[in-house]
Amino acid sequence: MLARVALLLFLTLVCNSQAIAQEVRIGVFGLFHPRQLTLQASRKEAVVLQTANQTFVLEPGSPAAATLRISDDALLLDFDGHVLRTPEIRAAARNGAAVSFLLTVPGRISRAYHGTLVAKASRGEVVPIITMDLETAVASAVAAESDSDAPLEALKTQAVVARSYFLAGGGRHRDFDFCDLTHCQFLREPPPQESPAAVATRETRGLVLTFEQKPFAPMFSRSCGGHTHTPASVGLPGGRYPYFSVSCEFCHKSPYRWTRKLSSQDAALLATGEPGRLAVDRRLGWNAVPSNNFTSHQEGEQVLLEGVGQGHGIGLCQRGAKAMAEKGGSFQQILNHYFPNTALIQLHPGIAPARFRSIDLPERRM
Repeated sequence: MLARVALLLFLTLVCNSQAIAQEVRIGVFGLFHPRQLTLQASRKEAVVLQTANQTFVLEPGSPAAATLRISDDALLLDFDGHVLRTPEIRAAARNGAAVSFLLTVPGRISRAYHGTLVAKASRGEVVPIITMDLETAVASAVAAESDSDAPLEALKTQAVVARSYFLAGGGRHRDFDFCDLTHCQFLREPPPQESPAAVATRETRGLVLTFEQKPFAPMFSRSCGGHTHTPASVGLPGGRYPYFSVSCEFCHKSPYRWTRKLSSQDAALLATGEPGRLAVDRRLGWNAVPSNNFTSHQEGEQVLLEGVGQGHGIGLCQRGAKAMAEKGGSFQQILNHYFPNTALIQLHPGIAPARFRSIDLPERRM
């Protein structure tokens, strides 16, 4: 009888196991709508550039750079005296694997990445897409989305959330899995191996949040204002996980307070909740209305808003997580608090990645 129970348990674990997506495709620099990029090799390894017909090599440590630019809505590669028109350009190590390189939008931003690169032309822009290891993406997102003084357990919490999102939150873009903006998850270059973000990622490797034995894309915001919201309470549709409103001791006692003045026309949009807040933020700036927790009253021809919190307030509260970690809370306790009725599952690499699609996830603005 005992052997039979053990066999049934083993079969259940096998049937419910999930495969980790070993790589994710990230569209980068979308904020800048680049018409030109430069690509350089790192100091340690060569970068092989491939077009449909030709191959070029950027040698390690060389100051030479390849320029990718738009001309008449086509992509041009300018390197070592050659100018080629090509549908797309691929960059990788000599063996076709991931490689370290520096990508630059001239006059705007430079970032070091590790992965393989595909660049193509789309709607008059150069679209760079980096395929990187899942754990590299997780560490990069944790470093970008977290405060520099966040305790390790808070960073571990963020790592589990980021990994779960990468596993279950795809399908919002046509040419790649995720962007590097808060529309998906903010992402910069990979952090150093011994950085807190990298350590938190390694110490939670393979851990994801599940609801009813399926991974879901968990939401988070900077500060909930004292209690978290459900999607329905801020005018958003539900998804795989039915978010619960939970209290947040730190934000209740020490809320982030803000005041804003809006025109009556803009203020009227806020009646729809998060969709209206995002509409106002798109028009006036991403901090025009910091959260959905506010009172309002007319003041002359304008509407005065007095509120607390930052972001939509659904799911994980980063300020609250930081406070719990500072008091000795573990990342498991933090996740249990902000995501009731969920379970952590250790996923293992599989032959084929598991694919899950999210439903109407909002932009995760601060």
